[in-house]
Amino acid sequence: MKAFLLKITSLAFLNFLIFSSCTKEKEESHKIIRYNQGDEGLTSLDPAFSRSKPNIRAVTQLYNGLVELDKDLHVQPCIAKKWTVSPDGLSYTFYLRDSVFFHDSEVFPNGKGRKVKAEDFVYSFKRILDSTTASPGAWVFNDKVLNIAGKIADTCFKAVNDHELRIHLQKPFPAFLEILAMPYAYVVPKEVVEKYGKDVRVHPVGTGPFRFKQWDEGSTLIFLKNPNYWRKDAAGIRLPYLDAIQVSFINDKTLAFLTFSQGKLDFLIGIEDNSPELFLEQDGTLKEEFKERFRFDKSPYLYTEYLGFQLDTSFYKGEKHPFFNKKVRQALSYAINREEMIAYLRFNLGEKGTNGMVPTALPYFAKNKVIGYDYDPQKALKLLKEAGFEHANDFPPVKLYTSAPYKYIAEYLQKQWNDLGIKIQIEVNQASTHREMIDKGIAHFFRASWLGDYPDAENYLSLFYSKNFTPTGANKCHYSNPKFDALYEKAIEEIDYEKRNKMYRELDQMVMDDCPVIVLFYDQIINLVQPYVTGLEVNAMNTITLERVDIVKH
Repeated sequence: MKAFLLKITSLAFLNFLIFSSCTKEKEESHKIIRYNQGDEGLTSLDPAFSRSKPNIRAVTQLYNGLVELDKDLHVQPCIAKKWTVSPDGLSYTFYLRDSVFFHDSEVFPNGKGRKVKAEDFVYSFKRILDSTTASPGAWVFNDKVLNIAGKIADTCFKAVNDHELRIHLQKPFPAFLEILAMPYAYVVPKEVVEKYGKDVRVHPVGTGPFRFKQWDEGSTLIFLKNPNYWRKDAAGIRLPYLDAIQVSFINDKTLAFLTFSQGKLDFLIGIEDNSPELFLEQDGTLKEEFKERFRFDKSPYLYTEYLGFQLDTSFYKGEKHPFFNKKVRQALSYAINREEMIAYLRFNLGEKGTNGMVPTALPYFAKNKVIGYDYDPQKALKLLKEAGFEHANDFPPVKLYTSAPYKYIAEYLQKQWNDLGIKIQIEVNQASTHREMIDKGIAHFFRASWLGDYPDAENYLSLFYSKNFTPTGANKCHYSNPKFDALYEKAIEEIDYEKRNKMYRELDQMVMDDCPVIVLFYDQIINLVQPYVTGLEVNAMNTITLERVDIVKH
């Protein structure tokens, strides 16, 4: 607690530093939004390293890309005011706004930010692909613009002139616009990288609504309003409305909620960052003492929680394992009461995973649901009998591998399967060890999850493409189905939206029928917001943009 009080004191001191040149009256009128970044640490303010939620959340306030996603996950213009796509889906031409400038910085002549040009995007995209950058985001362009020799062809990224950018793909990829909305594709000025090198992580210069002020790592992060931001609201008022963003780093979840409840934070977002039992009743509603004090909302999340089976025979010791029998995998899925699990273990946060791997947060899959596995213990017993495991002693001992935060779910599942007569042991490891054991095929039955990188079903279905085996790809189960591969390869090049999504649905149904995974639930985003905060919107990617947020206190 002493350390926390020191931190709060330092925040007050930073307020003084931010607006030290202002009069007391003006200082009191400044609008500062405060949020907490919990367990996952912020590591970089460089878009090239925007892999984690903390990094994404921070760089989103500082930078812009060609396009962006709205709250419904539709692609909208950003620095590019419009674009065209060639009929064959190979060439994208973007027309840039003439009013976008980089933040003022010492890297520019006289410290004044210069205008963004098409060549800046060419540089930024090539920088992502440059091996010396070592960006974890190189994959967003890797299989799309690289030629056979593994080099960037001159025609891949081309600045036709200062305001026209052309990107040429090696093959059609209809989700490419969604890819370009990712933070990896934000524009950075060459001058900053040349001056600071890898230290761009602490010297960010973007085009966004806020500009960098100070980062005391692990303690406080400060962004200030960009007075030259290019975007205005419908009334012609220049955004953002806020004067500053102040981020704290309180790792203790109880303390973070206490800080919020005391009015020292303006919003809390995400079940992973905050303990729901502190403010929710068991049925998922807000506790009575908070109903008049905070706004509470649940919204869909592009996040699927699942269990995976390792189906690669080379990772077993030769015996015919039960997991190779599809009926066994299906039986284990039918035996799970997902509705009860969500109600009693997760405070009704989440939607039961009785459809496909693709979460229903994606609009098409909300309306055209894939048929998965609902709770049916009798059917589970029937399938086990058909698989040759009519008696409890017939089934060999197996382990379910998980990490510590999810042990409580594993124990619930253990009990469900015990009711079938199947004894499942639980092995708990640290998250890094758990991931390594999955990638190496040591964990034959494991807990995993998938948070969408971009809002397209392909991102989830790629987990089952046979060319994506771990450790280099995302196919953790080493699922291999030639019929799936053929349709997947056809679907990802289909330009027609309806035809493509129909094929995606067929692929997802194929996965459910083969059951290489057990879908547990589709997560939800929870928001706790102070009543005086307006304009805060969170999309299903859990992206938070603060440029239209305002503080209205009466």
